Amino acid sequence: MKSATSLLTAVATLCLCTAVASAQNTVDSQGLRQGHWIRTDKDGTKLFEADYVDGLETGTSTYYYPSGLVRIRNTYSIPGVRCAHEAFDEQGRLLATGEYLQRNRDGLWKFYAADGHLVKEAYYSMGIKEGQHTVFDNQGDTAEITHWHNNQRQGRWWRRLGTKGYITGNYIDGNMEGQLLEYDDQGRVAREGNYLRGLKHGSYRIFEQGTLSVDERWNHGLMSERKIRLLCPEERFVSIFDIACLAPMGKNRVAVYLKDGSKLVAQEGADAVYARIGNSHFSLANRKGRIMVAADCIQGLGKDNEGRDILLLDPRPDFTIFPDEDGIKMASLRQHPIPADED
Repeated sequence: MKSATSLLTAVATLCLCTAVASAQNTVDSQGLRQGHWIRTDKDGTKLFEADYVDGLETGTSTYYYPSGLVRIRNTYSIPGVRCAHEAFDEQGRLLATGEYLQRNRDGLWKFYAADGHLVKEAYYSMGIKEGQHTVFDNQGDTAEITHWHNNQRQGRWWRRLGTKGYITGNYIDGNMEGQLLEYDDQGRVAREGNYLRGLKHGSYRIFEQGTLSVDERWNHGLMSERKIRLLCPEERFVSIFDIACLAPMGKNRVAVYLKDGSKLVAQEGADAVYARIGNSHFSLANRKGRIMVAADCIQGLGKDNEGRDILLLDPRPDFTIFPDEDGIKMASLRQHPIPADED
C-alpha cells in the first residue's frame, strides 16, 4: 500500500510539473512569445524570468546570477519599448538605475559605487550622450561636470582638483576651445592657456604658488617657445632651447649650462627646475647623478684617459659626464643614427 501511495504521489507531481511547463515558454501560431517565460542553465538554475504579450516583454523582467540574486531588473511602462532599469552586483548592491527606450539608454542614469554612494549622473537620448554629466567623489561632492551633445563634449567643462582647486575650460564639437584655467586650493592661478580646435595655440603659462614659472608659446599644437623661471639668485627667465646641460650641485643648487658657453647656478632643488624644463627636449645621461642634457647638443661618445666612456657635448661643460647604460645608448644613436629605411 505504501508503494502504491508513493507511485501515485510521483505521478501527481509529474502531472503538475507538466502542467506548469506547458503554461510557460509558450509561442503562438505567429511565433510570438506569450505568457510567462523562464530560462535556465544546463543545471536547471534560473537565469531569466519575464512575461510576454505578443512577443513583447511586459511587467517586470528579471535576470539572475547563478547564486539566485537579481542581476538586472527591467520594469516596463510600455511593453517591449520603455523600461526602468536596475542593475546589481553579485552581493545584491545597486550599481545603476535608468531607463531604456528601445534598448537604448534614455533620460537620466545614475551609477553607484559598492559602498552605495552615487558616483555619476548622466543624461542620454536614445543611447547618445546628451546634456550634463556629473561625477561625484566619495564624500558626495561634485568632482567633475561635463556637457555633451550628440556624443561629443560641448560647452563648459569643470573638474575639482584637491580640496578647493579646480580646472575649467570649454569644448566645441568635442575639442577644447578657448581659455583653460586652473586654480589651486588657495584660489591662485596654477595654469592658464589657450586652445584652438583641441590644440594648444598661443600663450600657455604655468604658475607655482601663484608665481609664473613656465611661459610657453604654441602654434597649432607645436611648442615654439618655453621659458622657465630660475633663481640665480635673482629671478630670470631662460628659454629651454638655450640650455645645453643641467647638473645638481647638492640639494638646493643646480648648474645650468647654456649653449653660448655661459653657466648659471639656480638656487633651487633639481626637482623644481627639472619639472619646469620638461623632458621633450632633454634626457637623463646619468640617472644616479641626475645629469640632464639637451638632445641636440649630444655629439656622441668619447673615452677619458682611463678608457671610460664619456659623453661628448657641444658646448662642453666644465665637468666630465660619465653616461650610464641608457646614456650610452642615447649617445650611440646620436653618433650612429639608424637610417630612416631600416627598422
